[in-house]
Amino acid sequence: MDSLITAAARALAKGDPLGALNRVALREDLPALALRGIAMAQLGDLPRARELIRAAARAFGPNEALARARCIVAEAEIAFVSRDLGWAPKALDAARETLQAHGDSSNAAHARYLEVRRLLLIGRLDDAERILAALDPAPLPPTLRTTHELVSAGIAMRRLHTKAADEALARARRAAREAGIPALSAEVESASQLLQTPVARLIAAGQVSPQRLADLEALQTSKALIVDACRHAVRHAQASVSLARRPVLFSLARALAEAWPDDVPRDALIRSAFRARQLDETHRARLRVEIGRLRIALRGLAGVHATSRGFTIAPRHAHEVMVLARPVEEAHAAVLAFLADGETWSSSALALALGTSQRSVQRALDALAGAGKVQSFGHGRARRWMTPPMPGFATALLLTAPWPDD
Repeated sequence: MDSLITAAARALAKGDPLGALNRVALREDLPALALRGIAMAQLGDLPRARELIRAAARAFGPNEALARARCIVAEAEIAFVSRDLGWAPKALDAARETLQAHGDSSNAAHARYLEVRRLLLIGRLDDAERILAALDPAPLPPTLRTTHELVSAGIAMRRLHTKAADEALARARRAAREAGIPALSAEVESASQLLQTPVARLIAAGQVSPQRLADLEALQTSKALIVDACRHAVRHAQASVSLARRPVLFSLARALAEAWPDDVPRDALIRSAFRARQLDETHRARLRVEIGRLRIALRGLAGVHATSRGFTIAPRHAHEVMVLARPVEEAHAAVLAFLADGETWSSSALALALGTSQRSVQRALDALAGAGKVQSFGHGRARRWMTPPMPGFATALLLTAPWPDD
């Protein structure tokens, strides 16, 4: 490898894409094309970056399997940053094996981390944790050690293990300082802020209080009966009843819990659960049926008793009833939650992450776009969605993994 290619690779490893382009911008040989592609990705021009990487990968011959594998890993990272989650994991796994066979352990580990980050993003925590446990970050460069700890922190946050998340972020902060890449340090600080940001609301006895991750972790040992509107379940201690597939029952349980210890009038329950504007005897008959089903579903946790004007919930083993609600509640809050990371998402990637159909996601995006809450660019399969950026600030999509030098 000539000196300019080596210098460009080192510049990319230090997070200096402009320095890399100064050395290879006018060159058309294959290593230069690959490095230009990674530089363009770090600068945020992802479509151009993908074109350059693909062109280099196609042009590398059968005797250049190592270079082609590196290009496949780079293209997979561009797809990940673009939130194009439909790429084939088998191709990335084959590239990882090639890199490992040729002694490029750093890029092989980077390919593995890409796989783990994708699993984490689509909610497959057990698979992500299993793969991460098999990776030893000690011999890796600082950038990959930072990635390892960020993924560890992400898993711990989703499992509500705040102490483990805080320790992982502290290790990530040290590794990012060692790497000396400002964008990487900014990513660590952004993840650290999640520990201090309210992620839910707790409604108890008519009072509403914001909840951080540490507060939610403490709630896991609470003796109260909790109606969890984040997971659509009712739980107490170690017992839990899921009502995710029974929205009417959950709506009734939440309305009763928010009013506890008072009762809820029958008409209010009908409007809450059935969304009826004009009430008649059929609604009241249906309410009696659904209340009966709710009693059966919650047996062992709480009873539902009739009063002169409505119904009330009575916990069997708890002395308090609480409702845990999302920080923002609207029809398409889950879609907004994914778009809040500032990245650009395709509708297919959102459907994969949410575990729903692409058509349902498209309807939600159209509704949010009509309300001015999201915006799109591109057409057809290249269409991407994001939340509108703050005025005066540009969205920076930075790839922090180094292109190794030989």
